[in-house]
Amino acid sequence: MMEGDIREATVKMRTFLIAAPTSGAGKTTIARGLMALLTQEGYRVQPFKCGPDYIDTKFHTAVCGRPSVNLDTFMATPEHVRELFVRYGQDADVCVVEGMMGLFDGYDRDKGSTAEIARVLDIPVVLVVDAKSAAYSMAPLLSGFIHFNKDVRIVGVIFNKVGSERHYQMLQQVCDDLNVECLGYLPKSTSLEQGSRYLGLDFSKTAESRELVNLLKENVRWERLLER
Repeated sequence: MMEGDIREATVKMRTFLIAAPTSGAGKTTIARGLMALLTQEGYRVQPFKCGPDYIDTKFHTAVCGRPSVNLDTFMATPEHVRELFVRYGQDADVCVVEGMMGLFDGYDRDKGSTAEIARVLDIPVVLVVDAKSAAYSMAPLLSGFIHFNKDVRIVGVIFNKVGSERHYQMLQQVCDDLNVECLGYLPKSTSLEQGSRYLGLDFSKTAESRELVNLLKENVRWERLLER
């Protein structure tokens, strides 16, 4: 495919990228959970992983039943990354890309970062934010990420480790004031936290993966992700 054809195909694909301000915010758990949820709902989900990580891709493949593909602008050109994205995603109903580290963390400032992948593919970003120790203080944090680079389109926020319904209402106010869509939240869950490894939830434990999918169904407007 020519570069123009690849760009046009990328624009037409239903896709979103799960990122976070920092490592440890819960993006891996939420990304895998959404992949599992969408797959269970009957969608053909094509998973991708930013960077050269090979562990997360194995989890993705197990959840989606399709090989997960690395997207890495450190070892590959932007053109090659776009070609890979279209080649593996063209027959899928939705493509889900899991970011790495913090959104703008790369090998040299933001070079090779999740943000660079989002720019190269021109795909929307959903930010996963650990909200366990803050409420309205999330406003300046999110404002900084939303406005830092106009070429990175942050279209929604999912809050993680929310303590109560009142806590979530306060976080929704943050999104309202910043004019960014609040897509939902995951509540604090001792079982999910205990079931997490360094790189996220262990999906070999069926009960924990089922709990995660149910929580996402109840508390995240996942259908909106398909409208991007």
